[in-house]
Amino acid sequence: MFGPVHFPVKVIELAREYSAQRFAGDAITVVKGEILPDFDGALFRAPAGKSGWGIFYNTAITSPGRINFTLAHEFGHYLLHRAAYPDGSRCNSQDVVRWDSDYGQVESQANRFAGNLLMPYDDFRRQIPADETIDMDRISHCADRYRVSLIAALLRWLSYTNRRAVLVVSRDGYILWARSSDAALKSRAFFRTSRGPIAIPETSLAATQSLLVDARTGVQHAPGVWFPEEVREFTIFSEQYDFVITLLLLSGDERHMQLDDPEAQDAFDRFAGAC
Repeated sequence: MFGPVHFPVKVIELAREYSAQRFAGDAITVVKGEILPDFDGALFRAPAGKSGWGIFYNTAITSPGRINFTLAHEFGHYLLHRAAYPDGSRCNSQDVVRWDSDYGQVESQANRFAGNLLMPYDDFRRQIPADETIDMDRISHCADRYRVSLIAALLRWLSYTNRRAVLVVSRDGYILWARSSDAALKSRAFFRTSRGPIAIPETSLAATQSLLVDARTGVQHAPGVWFPEEVREFTIFSEQYDFVITLLLLSGDERHMQLDDPEAQDAFDRFAGAC
């Protein structure tokens, strides 16, 4: 319908044209920035007497990647949820960065739609094959290619990689949420934030925020800092989100600890025991 895919995907044009062709009389007619205190984006039905829908993003957002993903997220709400939520929706910054269904099924669905639209797996895997390791430069390349945030690119990579990796998002010295690759989960390398606040290690880059270290190139930690094994840490201090983004890369060895192993401990327990 719209020809071959080119990156970055032109979300505004796609949303307008597709909705007009597929849902005539109920299409997206407005896509623009607005002042949205405490929200990143919103989907609203047109005022009484008018037809259609509007997608809006917060004009306070300065990151093109964050805006683009927010637009795709709201387009996902339009396609997937407008019947169930006829008054529309408003989404804060957590809604458009957390992809886990435990946080919210509806928001998770909108995020996964946006990820599939903006970062198709076949193209992403050509940029970074599943068996290859990464650094922040490779992820930044993907974020630029698809015009998404660094977090969105990291979550997309985590969803298919064969590497053991953990994404940690923290603020004020505590983990807000974390996401592990499947390989990391199978070796019990994850943080169970549902149990309560988890402090980040005092000697980690995320905690020290040292300006003397280029955190994008990564630092190798000895066992006992993040996990009871060596870990390479990459950390970015994100002003646009006001939190710290940390990627932890572990070795390819899964230590033969599977999820059904009754003797295996999760990362929370192991870290707590090491402190």
